[in-house]
Amino acid sequence: MFPTGAANLITDVPGISVGNAQDPALLSGVTVVLPDGEAVAGVDARGGAPGSRETDALDPTCLVDAVHGLVLAGGSVFGLDAASGVMHWLAERGRGFAFRTQPKVCPVVPAANLFDLTNGGDKDWGDVPPYRTLGLAACDAAGPDFALGNAGAGLGALAGRYKGGLGSVSAVWDGITVGALAAVNSFGSPVVPGTGVFWAAPYEIDGEFGGTGEVRFALSDETRSLEADTKSALLRDAMAAGHNTTLGVVATDALLTPAEAKRVAIMATDGMARALRPVHTPYDGDIVFTLSTGRRELEGPRPLALTTLGGLAADAMARAVARGVYEAQSTAGWRGYRDIHER
Repeated sequence: MFPTGAANLITDVPGISVGNAQDPALLSGVTVVLPDGEAVAGVDARGGAPGSRETDALDPTCLVDAVHGLVLAGGSVFGLDAASGVMHWLAERGRGFAFRTQPKVCPVVPAANLFDLTNGGDKDWGDVPPYRTLGLAACDAAGPDFALGNAGAGLGALAGRYKGGLGSVSAVWDGITVGALAAVNSFGSPVVPGTGVFWAAPYEIDGEFGGTGEVRFALSDETRSLEADTKSALLRDAMAAGHNTTLGVVATDALLTPAEAKRVAIMATDGMARALRPVHTPYDGDIVFTLSTGRRELEGPRPLALTTLGGLAADAMARAVARGVYEAQSTAGWRGYRDIHER
């Protein structure tokens, strides 16, 4: 295992800030990830019901080679409006692409949403959805320290039969820092059926999500039956496609090209498969972004170094998913992991 950064958060990556804003009555919120300048970015979408903005611009064949912020939001399609608030906040501070012919800069702010419209919160917001305002507030709150669990985009999240939430971790390898952030609102379960053990348990560092024990892959007949019952219950609860989604961000200070950032995002997405079962279903809009602040060179043969970095990113994503569920508290009739398992 690699050591974590000082705070064991994505903000251990130099140049990365995170801000949360949420509305308890709405039971929804927004999380923003802000580099202190431009950052190379990549994205990978595996879910069957994604909701996103400006993700096509991150294709390595496209003109855009850097972004100025990322947004993870609740609210389904309404939540994408949070990026408008973030874009305005950045532009007012001169953070964006500049053009000689006009004074305004143009920030690039990709965004993705999760579905939390039926979680019990009051979504009767009238003519104007609140997400642009929440995006602005999240930017104002951005810094090195931020809350986990029922915070930001994780406030209204649900993970299988558990209350979902916002999780984050970090790891340091050969002087390079990798951090992960996840808003966990998954169709699949983060926990082995019939136990309190996270699927991500093999990747846990220093008891960051409770030290729940080891995963037993040779499941007993009883546990297999429980797993089948859990899947059946999930299917009964799923009212329509798109009612879920886990969103993730991996950040690093390693200097990456856009194509390399894309490869790290692809590898990091597999961390969700280590932490959730099933994953990337027709009901989920799973998306993972990569951010590179480019402060440190990758040493050694480039493909091998990138492989190591991507593997570390996948482990970090698995850990962030489990930590988000572990830190979430019971609310609105949905029970948190620690209440269910009395931890």
